[in-house]
Amino acid sequence: MTVTLDAAEVAALGPVAAVAAVRDALAGGLDPDGGGVPRTVVPLAHGQGLLMPAEYGGWYGVKVATVAPGNPARGLRRINATYLLHDSATLTPVALLDGVALTALRTPAVSVAACLERLRALAARYGGLRLVVFGAGPQGEGHVAAVRAHVPVADVTVVTRRGGAVPGWADRHPAAGDRDVAAAVRRAQVVVTATSAREPVLDGRLLSDEAVVLAVGSHEPDVREVDGALMGRATVVVESRETALREAGDVVLAVREGALAPDLLVTLADLVEGGAVAPADRPLVVKTCGMGWQDLVVAVAAHRRKEGTPGSGVESGSAGRS
Repeated sequence: MTVTLDAAEVAALGPVAAVAAVRDALAGGLDPDGGGVPRTVVPLAHGQGLLMPAEYGGWYGVKVATVAPGNPARGLRRINATYLLHDSATLTPVALLDGVALTALRTPAVSVAACLERLRALAARYGGLRLVVFGAGPQGEGHVAAVRAHVPVADVTVVTRRGGAVPGWADRHPAAGDRDVAAAVRRAQVVVTATSAREPVLDGRLLSDEAVVLAVGSHEPDVREVDGALMGRATVVVESRETALREAGDVVLAVREGALAPDLLVTLADLVEGGAVAPADRPLVVKTCGMGWQDLVVAVAAHRRKEGTPGSGVESGSAGRS
């Protein structure tokens, strides 16, 4: 029998359990560069279709998503998605999940999983972190919630092109051109870029050497939110070197400009399982594009929560495919 998890049931897993699902999978041997199936992008008349399959730890799943840039003007969601989870032994479908809620949960979970130790160190130093978030959409809100679930947050500034009403999860909402935005970026311990911009949304020279940047807005090689100046002086963490060099414009363009060497990229697995340490005296940029294994491990955790089954539900000894 296939059960259904609506948006509220997916979200009920919460950011702490979602971060744990990501980190547990990596600690258990999942290899994001281990021969998985790349995201399939299907050009459509009014946007894109995305197919994201993955198999790991006794489970197989696939997310089917669409991106319609014209939808916000129609009062509709820009991104829609559905996730279908199977038992990988019988290939029987076991759960159908709201894919938008899943994406909203797993993307911040991956970001926080990559920099959790740095966030905790900064929180120990300052008591509460100052955040600047470029973009007032679900991913901006989700990243604030995920950071707040793990460390104290003192202040949140959300920045959009025109500014406007302050959302309930922020303290102020200036427009991108306001003079106090640069000052907020200089003071910030964490900056989130979660926009549909195709050019950098902040001046990387403004960031302090201890700052963390969570860049999540793009998955196209010619689109960036973070400039080469920042990428060149930062430790850059990616989900997968292969994926980043294929899809992450922030990485691809910085490499093309000579600001970033590909062999200096640090992977999520390097940090979580491989013992790599990000120097505290350099900015830390976490650049994610989204990969199928991330949806899978969080979907399994959400499914098992609904079914009342303890544990992450992903067998730690299995070979991973993204």
